[in-house]
Amino acid sequence: MIVDLEKTSSADISKKLVQLRNEVGSMTLGRVMTLVVVSSREHVDESLRVASEATRLHPSRIIAVVDEPDAGDDDLNAQIRLGGDAGASEIIVLGLRGELAEHGAAAITPLLLPDSPVVAWWPMQADENIGETQIGRMAQRRITDVSLSDDPRGEILRRAMYYTAGDTDMAWARTTRWRGLLAGALDLPPYEPVQRIVVKGASDSASTDLLGGWLSVELGCPVQRELTEPGRGLVAVELHRESGVISLIRDGEQAILRQPDQPDRQMALPRPDAVASLAEELRRLDKDEIYRDALVRGLPKIVADDEHDE
Repeated sequence: MIVDLEKTSSADISKKLVQLRNEVGSMTLGRVMTLVVVSSREHVDESLRVASEATRLHPSRIIAVVDEPDAGDDDLNAQIRLGGDAGASEIIVLGLRGELAEHGAAAITPLLLPDSPVVAWWPMQADENIGETQIGRMAQRRITDVSLSDDPRGEILRRAMYYTAGDTDMAWARTTRWRGLLAGALDLPPYEPVQRIVVKGASDSASTDLLGGWLSVELGCPVQRELTEPGRGLVAVELHRESGVISLIRDGEQAILRQPDQPDRQMALPRPDAVASLAEELRRLDKDEIYRDALVRGLPKIVADDEHDE
């Protein structure tokens, strides 16, 4: 069910939502959070598709905020989606026109689920200091995606500069499977310290930098960052120990894990899409201190080889 409300208010939206929920039988008891999506009119439908699919395991109230400061009249238009049009969640789209675009937090606050966490997601290039934006200040978790920037590696460095507790990025979610495989490999004998690390990835891959930052903090040794052609994401990791090299190499959606005195292991290792990356970040609603360490402490320790940068 989709209902449009023109020139409305937050109070009227709340009343209409209760009315529609009673009519279609939708309940709020299972909603675990409010997910605020900061989007543009051009990208709002795709953003809501991703949010709806990503919250199937985390039923939420999704509030999409679309700022239209140049639209003319100072008014609020809204759309409510329930049932099959919202997946497991319920969706409210707020179109803030004119000067109201400067007061998004005031429009959102009455629509937040009571006693539930607030997560904010920017499915487009976000402000540098998201923790100090109106919506950022009301959220316990703030999710960005530096891959949407023209310079993802430069953008992740800016995220480190302006880091606020609760920040995270979908580039970090794309390293989850890699981190699990590498940690598992190091849990097997021989239990030797890692002496040197090489991470290889595309020249536009912030995930490669974050993985290198995580390894540098966790293993306490130098990390060399080798650049490959753009668009390939994470390519390979080498962990050098006295007994040999542990290597995890991806080619397309397949990967090979090689360890000394062990048979090669082949496995699927696809690059997560936006739905999978957002769903991964929604699995935890507390502060991610491991991400913070990789971002703030680990990135400065990486030595990058810019010879093949494009």
